[in-house]
Amino acid sequence: MTLFSILLTSIFCSAVALAQQTPQSLADAELPSLLPIYKDFHSHPELSGHEERTATLVAKELRATGCQVTEHLGKYQDSKFKPHGVVGVMKNGDGPTVLVRTDMDALPVHEETGLPYASTVTTNNDEGKEVPVMHACGHDAHMSMFIGVARSLAKLKDQWHGTILFVAQPAEETGNGARALLSAGLYEKFGKPDFALGFHDKADMQIGHVGVTEGYTYANVDSVDVTVRGVGGHGAYPHKTKDPIVLAAEMINAWQTIASRENNPLDPIVITVGSIHGGTKHNIIPDEVKMQLTVRTYKADTRDRVLAAIERIAKGIAVAAGIPAERAPIVSVAKDQFTPATYNNPELTKRLVAMWKKSLGDENVEIVDPTMGGEDFSEYSLPDHSIPAVDFHVGAVDPAKIAEYKQARKELPSLHSSKFAPVPEPTIRTGIVAMTAAVLELMKN
Repeated sequence: MTLFSILLTSIFCSAVALAQQTPQSLADAELPSLLPIYKDFHSHPELSGHEERTATLVAKELRATGCQVTEHLGKYQDSKFKPHGVVGVMKNGDGPTVLVRTDMDALPVHEETGLPYASTVTTNNDEGKEVPVMHACGHDAHMSMFIGVARSLAKLKDQWHGTILFVAQPAEETGNGARALLSAGLYEKFGKPDFALGFHDKADMQIGHVGVTEGYTYANVDSVDVTVRGVGGHGAYPHKTKDPIVLAAEMINAWQTIASRENNPLDPIVITVGSIHGGTKHNIIPDEVKMQLTVRTYKADTRDRVLAAIERIAKGIAVAAGIPAERAPIVSVAKDQFTPATYNNPELTKRLVAMWKKSLGDENVEIVDPTMGGEDFSEYSLPDHSIPAVDFHVGAVDPAKIAEYKQARKELPSLHSSKFAPVPEPTIRTGIVAMTAAVLELMKN
């Protein structure tokens, strides 16, 4: 064989190899090196606003794919949070700009999965209290998928054109990480994307599947603080007091009528009192009771109406009990903790579902119900939803385990559970394939 023939054969074989590269084949090739990275993330979780080690590792991996990387991005209202956002820019000629996002932070949870790489980390939280730390929401898997997607798209540049913004976001669990990146000029520095894509593992969906909701998929999240002020005194002489505990109990019950009697039943809302504190001793009626509420809605006008109703009912009950105006309840909405509803653009969702059914198989694509959970991925589409966005689910549970729990009529460990962990290999693989295929669909030649 002549030298020319050998060279021609080599070029032909290389061309065939490149032509055979697909999201599936690349995911399979990357998995062996991604699993140690996943386990490292899992074993070294960091709380919201403190993702220093995690962000450094993500930045290193993005650089290795050829991305131009910017670190330490973020502008928080709370000085306790440090800017650990990472952005990797991958350019490949002219074309659309697509944002691909992962979250990085972990939770103050003591891990009870029994995994050999389980977290044993403890740290001081922002209040100075020592707490355990765990990736109980799967952000470790998200980052591993994210790195796999970047690696795959770097090798598939013959199939797409444009710019990809790989955004590794801190502080998702506290709901202020995406806002901090945008406040620091994410779109001004790197360009406003034409599309935004995100993913999240799902603790009740089987491995190999993806799921998506058209339209609203996560809710508005508001944190409301209520201080009920009364007139304290001896527990034996309630007639000489204005009991704030009784008033608080009335308010809790009355707030539930907002959903049952004031709201359209086809427009879901949730009002949950998650914390109530009042009093110090059996026989003392306190001067005040403090409550913390989480309020979930989808539509902006519904949100405004529900928040107003909470305050109206609280103050009305106080008036009915004879509380003077200067002792009226104090109702405050924590504006810095608000997370807007996540809205999956219907047209974009339909387009991706059709593509996923071809690439993953009809049986592996689920249309799932929306939830009243919150996700600050919503921030990337902007308040007017002018940037079409989709945040989709990735199945994380062995189907045999799902069947076992269903048979026993038990609930699977949920996200944020001390016992939750995704099945790593198939979860990461499916996330890589689905996200890579989605980006190719939006940026294809």
